Amino acid sequence: MESNKVEFEQVIERGCGIDVHKSLLVVTVRGTGIKEETREYGAFTEDIESMGGWLQEINITHIAMESTGVYWKPVFNILESDFEIILVNARHIKNVPGHKTDKKDSRWIAKLLLSGLLKGSFIPKQPIRELRDMTRYRRKIVEQIASEKNRIQKILEDGNIKLSSVVSNMSGAVATKIIEDLIAGEEDITKLVAYRHGKMQASETDLAKSLVGKLTAHHRQMLQLIKQSIKDKELLRANIDKLIDEHLKSNELELDRELLSTIPGVGKEGAEYIIAEIGNDMSAFQDEQHLSSWAGMSPGNNESAGKKKLTYNLR
Repeated sequence: MESNKVEFEQVIERGCGIDVHKSLLVVTVRGTGIKEETREYGAFTEDIESMGGWLQEINITHIAMESTGVYWKPVFNILESDFEIILVNARHIKNVPGHKTDKKDSRWIAKLLLSGLLKGSFIPKQPIRELRDMTRYRRKIVEQIASEKNRIQKILEDGNIKLSSVVSNMSGAVATKIIEDLIAGEEDITKLVAYRHGKMQASETDLAKSLVGKLTAHHRQMLQLIKQSIKDKELLRANIDKLIDEHLKSNELELDRELLSTIPGVGKEGAEYIIAEIGNDMSAFQDEQHLSSWAGMSPGNNESAGKKKLTYNLR
């Protein structure tokens, strides 16, 4: 009995599917007027450029590839000026289980591409991608600073110094001065308590009790190292802030930051994060609902047998 063959409507004339790996690119071309062909290339720059030259020779216009880790990024960066590139979530292009090979994957991607069945991920322009790198790195540095400050509290607790129990802010002026004196070897509780001011809720007696402990030379060494680490990271963060300012000015994004900063609850840094994540070209999203869905802030549709399951869309 002859099996029925399902044909998809072709909406792209000539396209290419790439199965991306760390050191290997498996490329399949397909379309009108060309023979379907699969080739393998390395992941070095000259290999990617050679592949791009071949694709241009046979008039390929569209490329589709999976968003595999960070390995897609150099391919995208090198070829984006010459082709329309669609980056696809791997979950959306799964092949038949048990029949998976690199060549079959690239052919499957090419087939889906030509049929118009692939939905590309949002990839902003290069200036926005560069800003995103800087803002995300700054966020990591801020998290590291917070982690180091928590480590100071743990070291003090290890020496039974209960300063965190009597001050509201371990990074405040009083706590900072006391910790610096403790690191320097100060053991006179009276001198340490003298940093207390009238706005503190804790009494002098409670503050004095919290500073009585067994802070060893090892504890002081550790505190000194952590304080130096915090100082270095704060300097690094200041440098990143400066680079972000220069980047916004050179790419004419400073006005966008100022406009976003006028939104109640959105400060300067908040505006920078918004621009870095969604860019300044809203034509990439059909409407505000699509933007909300892309950001994972709206419920998705998951209905079966008339019943809806509560799920949320994630990027």
